[in-house]
Amino acid sequence: MKINVIKKRASNSTTALMGLMLFVLMIIVLRQNQVFFNSRPHNSFIISTPHAISRHNYNHEVEKSKSIINCSRSHYSYDICSINGPTIFDPFKSTFYDMGSTNNNETNIIVEKIKPYPRKWENFTMGQIKEFTLTKGPIGPNCLIDHKAQALVFSLGGYTGNFFHDINDGFIPLFITVNSLFPNQDFILVISKLEDWWVHKYKDLLQSFSKHPIIDIDKEINVTHCFPKVTIGLMSHGFMNIDPKLTPTPKTLIDFHKFLATTYGTVQDQGQGQSQLQLQLQLQPQSQHRPRLVLASRGDSIGRLILNQDELRLIAEHIGFEVILFEPSKTTSLHESFGLIHSSHAMIGVHGAALTHALFLRPSSIFIQIVPIGAEGVSDICFGKLAREMKLVYDEYKIEVEESSLMEKYGKGDNLVLKNPKALQEKGWSQEIMDIYLREQNINLDLNRFRMYLEKAYQNAKIFMAING
Repeated sequence: MKINVIKKRASNSTTALMGLMLFVLMIIVLRQNQVFFNSRPHNSFIISTPHAISRHNYNHEVEKSKSIINCSRSHYSYDICSINGPTIFDPFKSTFYDMGSTNNNETNIIVEKIKPYPRKWENFTMGQIKEFTLTKGPIGPNCLIDHKAQALVFSLGGYTGNFFHDINDGFIPLFITVNSLFPNQDFILVISKLEDWWVHKYKDLLQSFSKHPIIDIDKEINVTHCFPKVTIGLMSHGFMNIDPKLTPTPKTLIDFHKFLATTYGTVQDQGQGQSQLQLQLQLQPQSQHRPRLVLASRGDSIGRLILNQDELRLIAEHIGFEVILFEPSKTTSLHESFGLIHSSHAMIGVHGAALTHALFLRPSSIFIQIVPIGAEGVSDICFGKLAREMKLVYDEYKIEVEESSLMEKYGKGDNLVLKNPKALQEKGWSQEIMDIYLREQNINLDLNRFRMYLEKAYQNAKIFMAING
């Protein structure tokens, strides 16, 4: 009996000891997990999940980085990524490396890829945009040029060359991004698909954003650049829009207009020779008694020409306007364009890229958009919204079927092209449909009907002129 008692007591003691050891082991594991979770950054805005690559030995002694790669991919129009710490760019691989990466106690390489152009929904366009890689893990190449200012990287590989897209896909998103992420901060513009003529045309505006020389990232094939930080991509609020609720300090298109006025509001020496616009203004100096009307002409463009433009001009002058014919091109000076339109009282034209110059009008100026058949939706998205945001006195002249040159080709039978454009466009704004309404179509205005719009515009322009000069 005694022997059995001793064995039972021994068994109970062993069980208690094992339980105690298991309890201690659980505490150790929990403390290690707590250290791990506490060491993770809590302010990261990573939305996408970076994929991991097995890491091998990299015998390079570098101080461990506290920065991480951040990517926001929740937006319809754009992605934006950053490395919040020292980075080196390898142009040969189009890759930004986190300079603080080390192999100590690391098992994964973080990789993110991004195409920095704010038309994410448009697959064809995005297919033309160079992709950049951001990586944390492998050691990057040696640095040849060390910059003190951070980098802002974006691409011009979409619709560059069209003034509407230069502004809508370029400078408005740049304005939003700078005011959202870099207020009062120094940065360098690093641009892909850069063209010399584009830099020349917009050099003053670019210098208003950054005092540093632009880095043409596609030409720096053998040159590595180091930056204290990099942001890749531009933020967009939609077509011709700046939403004050989405910027830290509320901004609107009127603020963008003021920014343009700061850049182009001073007279610049344009060098030898005079442009056609300068000569026209000299031959027809502004009257002190007549409001000035800018008639935006499509010149030699394909489609949406006003076939009776000369008659339209005569009627506008007869009503009382001083009319200036405005035919902008790639080489038209933006200082001249701004000076003309900002000093004018009214602007009219057919839907097209030239109407982007309405951003140069002063708020409360008069603006009439002539809307072709089948272009009602795109006209409102692009310039109707712009006019409302700019606080312009806006009117739309929607042409009748009889005013469209499409009548000659599609006017017979039950063709939807003229009878029901919306039904034809329900499946999408394809290249074929766009060509019909924007390239095949010209306009022969009903001048009796349009005269009423001009007379109303004249009365409003006289009021604006009396108040604002």
